[in-house]
Amino acid sequence: MAKKVTAERTAMALYRTYRPHTFADVRGQETIVAVLEAAVKQGKISHAYLFAGSRGTGKTSMARILAHALGTHEEDIYEMDAASNRGIEEIRELREGVNTLPFSSEYKFYIIDEAHALTKDAWGAFLKTLEEPPAHAIFVLATTELDRVPETIQSRCQVFNFKKPSHDTLKKLALDVAKKEGANLAPAGAELIALMGDGSFRDTLGILQKVLTVSPDKQLTEAEVAKVVGAPQGGTVNEFLRALAAKDIAAALQTFHTVLAAGADPRVFVLLSVTKARGVLLLRVAPKMEGELAEQFSPDDLAVLKQLAGKDGAHINAALLAELITALIETPRAPLPQLPLELALYRALG
Repeated sequence: MAKKVTAERTAMALYRTYRPHTFADVRGQETIVAVLEAAVKQGKISHAYLFAGSRGTGKTSMARILAHALGTHEEDIYEMDAASNRGIEEIRELREGVNTLPFSSEYKFYIIDEAHALTKDAWGAFLKTLEEPPAHAIFVLATTELDRVPETIQSRCQVFNFKKPSHDTLKKLALDVAKKEGANLAPAGAELIALMGDGSFRDTLGILQKVLTVSPDKQLTEAEVAKVVGAPQGGTVNEFLRALAAKDIAAALQTFHTVLAAGADPRVFVLLSVTKARGVLLLRVAPKMEGELAEQFSPDDLAVLKQLAGKDGAHINAALLAELITALIETPRAPLPQLPLELALYRALG
């Protein structure tokens, strides 16, 4: 039996295995947790909630946690993906089901994911249910696009905006889960995973799972993580920054094109450049932040950033950082992915 459970855990995606199951497990949404916990304890439960936020921020996990906190059994929890069931017929079936009593719980708990995908007619039919819901029904609508949810629906829900988890939160998550999986994840590797997770718990754990898959000895170095996410070696980005500091566009472009030829993802390269250029400016104007930055960068990287924060890096300034950020935004939709960074360098240093 033990072997069977282990095999099932291995096959299951990490984000499912390690999704939070209680309010205490939730990371990065302290305000929402406090409000919902208080509502449960005081018995002041709304009949409808609207959880809004970018993907991977824990909206559906929080909905299930709320359901379980109210003592709702699995047979009385219903999940619906509105992106696949977006029409009026599906909502009519939901309305008919809502009127029947729960099997064994006080509530029938409905979780409607990607709620913004519902059609106009479906919203109209659903509005009638929200206006006069049965006492035993609770709805949680989850959406990544709050502006597409009609105001008439929003006004009948308690709305909670889920914020993206911080970089530190994602780094700690990666380190904690790696340890539970019996792996040794280097802090610099955790930094890179958190950076590439881009504010998403799900994406962060998805990247970690890829790294675990390609590392049979479970010694997860920064180099192994970089290989999986298409990132260049940290020293290469430092070379790029030194070229920028010297206002040597030719050398900067040569470094950039060399890493692309080696298979690096251009957006990842720009993202790492933005992160380190930001570090340079912070060390220059707020040197007391060195301790915080020391948790984000390796000792070698931090030494380079400190050097460039002085007179050696005068050309790494706010204007250059702004151009790099523009390049980061434009890279995914550019006809040539290397073009936005090239243009940024021409504008900032030409």
